[in-house]
Amino acid sequence: MVPRTKRTPETVAEIAARTGRPLATVRNTWARRADWPAPVGTRGRWNTYDPADVDAWLATHTARPAAALEPARLYTAQELEAAGIGVTASTIRADLSRSRKPDQPRRWPEPDDTSGGVNRWTGRTVTAALAARRSYRRRAQ
Repeated sequence: MVPRTKRTPETVAEIAARTGRPLATVRNTWARRADWPAPVGTRGRWNTYDPADVDAWLATHTARPAAALEPARLYTAQELEAAGIGVTASTIRADLSRSRKPDQPRRWPEPDDTSGGVNRWTGRTVTAALAARRSYRRRAQ
């Protein structure tokens, strides 16, 4: 059996840098949740956290659910929502509308097919869009 290498405990700033998230998200949102990993020590005035515990927490709280989409099939926004991709049809329509404004970043790709006045995306396009999109699961109410 190969021994597991112990990673150095991280501060919230280091967690933010490693995950590519804003420090405010990690410090003010994630770390204040009751189920956030307990600190394993301190460095200066900052709590430190075990990276393995943080990674496990991230996997259960920030991972977007995988949807089994056929790569070549065309899907409407309603069909994508029903497929359980973690994005609602209204969010797709709103993001598409916003991304058509010249000063706004692209939030959802242009449809692959617009025949009959209906926007449709291939499973391949949706999978790529979801891979580039961040998510955060809401707390159970």
